[in-house]
Amino acid sequence: MADSRAGMPALILSQIRYENRLFWRTPVAAFFTILFPLMFLFLFSLIFGGEDIDLGPRGTFTVAQFFAPTLGAFAAASATYTNLGIAGAIARDEGILKRFLGTPLPRSFYIVGKVGSAIWIAAIAITLMMTVGHFVFGVPVYAARLPAALITFVIGTLAFSALGLLVAALAPSGDSAPAITNATILPMAFVSEVFIVTAEAPAWLQRVGDVLPLKHFARAFQDAFNPAVSGSAFNWGRWGILLAWGVVGAALALKFFSWDPKEGRAGVKGRRGRSSKTGAE
Repeated sequence: MADSRAGMPALILSQIRYENRLFWRTPVAAFFTILFPLMFLFLFSLIFGGEDIDLGPRGTFTVAQFFAPTLGAFAAASATYTNLGIAGAIARDEGILKRFLGTPLPRSFYIVGKVGSAIWIAAIAITLMMTVGHFVFGVPVYAARLPAALITFVIGTLAFSALGLLVAALAPSGDSAPAITNATILPMAFVSEVFIVTAEAPAWLQRVGDVLPLKHFARAFQDAFNPAVSGSAFNWGRWGILLAWGVVGAALALKFFSWDPKEGRAGVKGRRGRSSKTGAE
């Protein structure tokens, strides 16, 4: 038993490395997860670079100060929610999950490997975004607030990982999973002040954004780099909302997740797994 437990970290790391290799074998996945949000940072900075964004009590931002953290949070959410939702549904349809049950690796290690790989990719995406934001566009980095940024990243990616697994569990098929993830995360980004400022939007639309998890992820991460914020930038309220979404998402994913293909989907193969925005085989 002791030897088995000692080998658990190695098994999990091995599974994470395996899932990472699957992700990087699909260039379109890397583009949409890592480079697509970065492209928006360059476009927004070029188009609106001379303007300041006045958010009243939250302070005045340059374009890069506002968008680099929010787009970083969006990239991290996409790396977890979108990729896990699509890859999980496709793996189920193609019988990969069912075949995995015949291997000696525990089921939990497979899930941890998937989630660990997604969070690692999210870390690459958000670090690249903030590195470019700092060195190219002058976004300030405050050492005293880096712990808050790290905690926000961990809570946010865990929450969106749980929601991604929930999408994988509920999606009728692997073919429908990309539509479900994109049809949810993109509108969520618009009402969560990732791509636009919603201060002038109808009050009800702002309330919708206040309920959704992406706004709290983006705002909490943005506060860690906001010159108008004093202190450590710990945001317990936003972290609590993210945790609530994560707990509910994980509970529902656990309830509805199936390792067997859904009826009529058994053995479905596909070039879709290689052409979609995932790292699934």
